Amino acid sequence: MKKFLIAGGAITGACVLALVIASFFLGSIITRGVNSFGPKLTNTRLTLSNADISPFSGSGTLRGFVIGNPAGWSDADLASLGKVRVSVVPSSIRGDHIIINDIDVEAPVFDYETRLSSSNVNDLLANIEKAGGGSSAPRAVAKDGKPLKIEVRHFRVHNGVVRLGAGRAGAVRIPLPPIELSDIGTRENGVTPDQLATVVMKSVTSNIVRATTQAAMKVGGTAGAAATEGAKRATGAIKGLFGGKK
Repeated sequence: MKKFLIAGGAITGACVLALVIASFFLGSIITRGVNSFGPKLTNTRLTLSNADISPFSGSGTLRGFVIGNPAGWSDADLASLGKVRVSVVPSSIRGDHIIINDIDVEAPVFDYETRLSSSNVNDLLANIEKAGGGSSAPRAVAKDGKPLKIEVRHFRVHNGVVRLGAGRAGAVRIPLPPIELSDIGTRENGVTPDQLATVVMKSVTSNIVRATTQAAMKVGGTAGAAATEGAKRATGAIKGLFGGKK
């Protein structure tokens, strides 16, 4: 009986160790993939610090996800995505059709830079669209060499902030409206990473532009003789970023 208990304890310990190792490598696979392919897709600095994913449920968290500015803009980060919760079908990760049940981006910060008719977010979107075209475009492939396809059943961004004039006195923080997308790539039996990034970035970009435009109109409409000094600074910052006079 004692030998049986010892053997049982050893088996249990081995199973726990195996789970810890599997969890570590599952997260490292995702981290390595993002850090390897991401910069080729955006043509910017892009880093993911770590991913902690359960090998059983496929649920976990991505931390330290940062996207740098495209060429021609400041050295600041374009986006810091904060905490990203994901739920992946575990068995799909090593295949050529990755199924993601849920991506939940909590409290991201976007530093929005504009001049005349261009902006850093539009340039990032252009980089992603360019990466997907042509025979020389970077291609993500699965372990078997087949093109990698991704399906996202639910994507959500909430409690986000857009910063105008980040790094300057009087920087303005504007709430980003919640963003929800469903069944990306479901009908097509998966989409390529650049197609997925394009769909998501188009939605994010349009919401950033809408939020900042509405804020500019609202602040501009209420500024006047009775406006506080803080409101005046905010108006000047927003109008300056949209090409108006301070």
